[in-house]
Amino acid sequence: MKARIVLRKIYDYVRYDLKEIAFPSSLPDPPHSKKRRKLTWLERFLVLKEASRLYAASWVRDIGPELRPNDYKVEESENKKNSAESAPKEKEPSTLEDLAVAARGGMETLKPALQRVYMTKASGYRDALKNFIDGYQEGIQQVMEKKEISDSQKGSEKMK
Repeated sequence: MKARIVLRKIYDYVRYDLKEIAFPSSLPDPPHSKKRRKLTWLERFLVLKEASRLYAASWVRDIGPELRPNDYKVEESENKKNSAESAPKEKEPSTLEDLAVAARGGMETLKPALQRVYMTKASGYRDALKNFIDGYQEGIQQVMEKKEISDSQKGSEKMK
């Protein structure tokens, strides 16, 4: 009798638990989510084609309007509105873009770029600390002047 129970437990373990351990099933979708239809083979191919094209284009520094025409239509209409308000300015690359370009160049180009970033941060912190100290000293001077004025007034009152 006990052997039968042990064998059944081993069978259940292999059939249910071991299968779940080796090939875990995903959690069920939340009740508010909507099921999407499966893509056809043609749609899958088109998605893969677009994704690979954008991936290849991502290795270029500036993804121009020829690669993403839909994105640039929106920007052009916004730029027309803004151009009437202000003069066109040349866009300066961000620090992150500089680091990405430097990283592609290897360690020789990455080291000076990182040094530039850290020096910029250090100078910013130094300036902020200097401004804080100056403001703190001005505040102390004001408090000391008020204290001296109040002390001199108290002293003159005592003499009367």
